[in-house]
Amino acid sequence: MNKKFYLPVLALILTTGVACEQKRSGGIEEANLDRSVSPSTDFYQFACGGWMKAHPLTDEYGRFGSFDLLAENNRQQIKGLIEELAAKKSDAGNVACKIGDLYNMAMDSAALNAGGYIPIQAQLDKIAAVKDKKEFVKLIAEMTRQGLGAYFGVYISADDMNSSQNLLQTYQSGLGLGDRDYYLKGDEHNKEIRKKYEQHVVKMFQLAGFSEEAARKAAARVMEIETRLATASYEKIKLRDPYANYHKMSLEELKKEIPGIDWDVYFTTIGLPGLRELNVAQPEPLKEVACILNRAGMDAQKAYLQWKVIDAAAPYLSDDFVVENFEFNGKVLSGVKEMKPRWKRAVATVDAALGEAVGQMYVEKYFPAAAKERMVKLVGNLQEALGQRIQALTWMSEETKAKALDKLAAIYVKVGYPDKWRDYSALEIKNDSYWANILRSNEFDFDYMLAKAGQPVDKTEWLMTPQTVNAYYNPTTNEICFPAGILQYPFFDMNADDAFNYGAIGVVIGHEMTHGFDDQGRRYDKDGNLKDWWTSEDAENFEKRAQVLVDWFDAIEVLPGLHANGQLTLGENIADYGGLQIAFQAFHNATQEAPLNELNGFTPDQRFYLAYANVWASNIRDEQIRLLTQMDVHSLGRWRVNAALPHINGWNEAFGIKEGDAMYLAPEKRASIW
Repeated sequence: MNKKFYLPVLALILTTGVACEQKRSGGIEEANLDRSVSPSTDFYQFACGGWMKAHPLTDEYGRFGSFDLLAENNRQQIKGLIEELAAKKSDAGNVACKIGDLYNMAMDSAALNAGGYIPIQAQLDKIAAVKDKKEFVKLIAEMTRQGLGAYFGVYISADDMNSSQNLLQTYQSGLGLGDRDYYLKGDEHNKEIRKKYEQHVVKMFQLAGFSEEAARKAAARVMEIETRLATASYEKIKLRDPYANYHKMSLEELKKEIPGIDWDVYFTTIGLPGLRELNVAQPEPLKEVACILNRAGMDAQKAYLQWKVIDAAAPYLSDDFVVENFEFNGKVLSGVKEMKPRWKRAVATVDAALGEAVGQMYVEKYFPAAAKERMVKLVGNLQEALGQRIQALTWMSEETKAKALDKLAAIYVKVGYPDKWRDYSALEIKNDSYWANILRSNEFDFDYMLAKAGQPVDKTEWLMTPQTVNAYYNPTTNEICFPAGILQYPFFDMNADDAFNYGAIGVVIGHEMTHGFDDQGRRYDKDGNLKDWWTSEDAENFEKRAQVLVDWFDAIEVLPGLHANGQLTLGENIADYGGLQIAFQAFHNATQEAPLNELNGFTPDQRFYLAYANVWASNIRDEQIRLLTQMDVHSLGRWRVNAALPHINGWNEAFGIKEGDAMYLAPEKRASIW
């Protein structure tokens, strides 16, 4: 569903899923290994080669890894829960009825195919009927409420400079390709993407009832508008700088700064008639929007807004729309050869629209209380270990250390699921059209978000559903969150020993804690305020040490002629580095009085690092490598292992890595941060 009402928090990886618990002695599976390769030559292949061979890419995936395997198991579990509700008659209006009705609607291919583009006809006609440019502002606001992402977006979250209070924020948006580089880079790959994207837009307009000539004109106009937006947009690295994206102002100041938009009409229409202040995260692209609204032709603006409707609705219309949407977004961009079956897409829709309701069912059936108890203890041990590492730093002053320790102690921890479940009684699911229900769901979520405007920040709110296999750190609330979904193998195994669990989920915990001290997170204080609490010398030391990882990852050639982006991925790379260091120390603390024995030929330290590597096992297509390298703040799985571990002294010692080995990195060249 096209919902982007929050900017992303600092998460482990963008994917979801959960798996059934399995019994394993020590957690490490021999079948995952490739013993034909030496760990000193290619540790990723040694640790994950067996898994990769056993899980070849199917046509349905551009990348398939441990996360995706969990997602497959999770879908089956959630499918069972949803189909049980869909098969029985529930009281009209209750959440069980809403889940079942939405799923049945998504599965009714006959009704969807009979409808064609009729569900979006009224929206397209309304856009076509605009006669005055001033009407566009109201229309854009209405589309914002519907989650259609026209021109720019708004969301409500903590004020970076006053983290206890929520603030309306604008953000750059409106690009069908998602990333500005697709529109602006002159290399052959991006030129080809642009060409195929415009062809895709033509086909989609034709499916929506436009003649070929009208569709071609519309597509050219869409490209014109989106290229203008891309040219004005911040590039990805600048988006990672919180100071560069903070421009708080009053409504009156906004009117003076960007006068080309009728802000009173806009904010009244979205539901905030009394708005007084906001953060304009990226002013330049918003100024370009004002310029487009006032100077671009009405036909171009109509085509662009109609495209926003067609593009957002495509997954929820007839099969011809769904297939064409997949042909470009799946095949061209990601290299995926086969669309997911209808039931998987239906489960994903229900999960997106009624996520916490599904999560409540999931937790009741699949999440053991013992897992939460053990996880809380692990988090406490990791906090203690990070505190020890901060105190032992030689490059940081006592003044900054004291504030870092205060921030560490103040971290708010969430494990498993929220204490209070979300109320879905106001969400209407009707028997009109699948797309109409998606729009109502989007507006329901928008109103839920809008209710926070001007209110104190609720630290108990969860930004992920319990069934999500992921974890996050939120800098403005200084919180770490570990949903129930991630407390499963290969991250967490109730039957495995500490060597495995600290190497897997322990590193995840340490990863999220380190986000509070990475190049972005370190700029926020213990209360979540964007505030410089470092001495200038300590800040300079940190930046020099972080640059080691930037240069290291920049040098990695992920495909011939294509290099990783060390600056874009710096925060995640620091978090991986810190997570490994912190979890290893916590592991040794936990087993100091009762050391573990060698198991299946591996020492406890070796099993710690094997567990970490197995989390990132995956196969991936070249198209997906290009896509993720261009857009993702996370390094590719192979390099989260082979590029991260050479910097870790404990790994070098555990596997006896020596000078001359392919994976050897001289100690003086290794990163030394947390």
